[in-house]
Amino acid sequence: MVHVGDRPVVVDRRRTPRGEVVLRRAGEHFEVITNGTFLMDTRDGRSERALVREAIAGKTGVRLLLAGLGVGFSLDEALGADAVTEVVVVELEAVVVEWVRTHLGGLTERGLGDPRVRLVVADIRDVLETTEDEFDAICLDIDNGPGWLVHEANAEVYADPMLALIGRRLRAGGRLAVWAAAPEAEFEARLRRRFGAVATVSIPVARGPDDVVYVATAGAG
Repeated sequence: MVHVGDRPVVVDRRRTPRGEVVLRRAGEHFEVITNGTFLMDTRDGRSERALVREAIAGKTGVRLLLAGLGVGFSLDEALGADAVTEVVVVELEAVVVEWVRTHLGGLTERGLGDPRVRLVVADIRDVLETTEDEFDAICLDIDNGPGWLVHEANAEVYADPMLALIGRRLRAGGRLAVWAAAPEAEFEARLRRRFGAVATVSIPVARGPDDVVYVATAGAG
């Protein structure tokens, strides 16, 4: 694909049951746009990596559920940790999986081909409701945050019933880590009511409010 300077150029455009998903390239960087809303890019993966680091810190033999493949930074971080023995990746859009394997494939050291990875192309809500598996850590990065949704139906993921279900899918002492593009006071309060022990990690960004990772510990309330 030819591109001029840093002006975004469309690399691929797909229609899904939930609308349009677009992969653009701007200079050396890629961007993913969903229904006209900027979702992620490859410019700075620090907060996506922090999401995973905070979720697994101090643990061994970690079984991780990663909701949202993104551009692959969070998965790369997980697979770079000796503590992680299995990663179940849940991604809603099959085309995002395709892009991570093709256009974005050279951006990380580790990816979907790692034998520790089990990929599930599905809605995270359905996976949480049907699985009987338990995890040491669950990472949610499916929106721009609980208050800035990619799809309105995702509001259920951050509501009390789903948080209660997530708590049941975590082993004692397991952690839920949630990524947000800005502080979400209402969501943080909801987490504290449900889990008790909640840490907030801020990651400064070049423009706008800090990215935030909320880390809640099961069995700590």
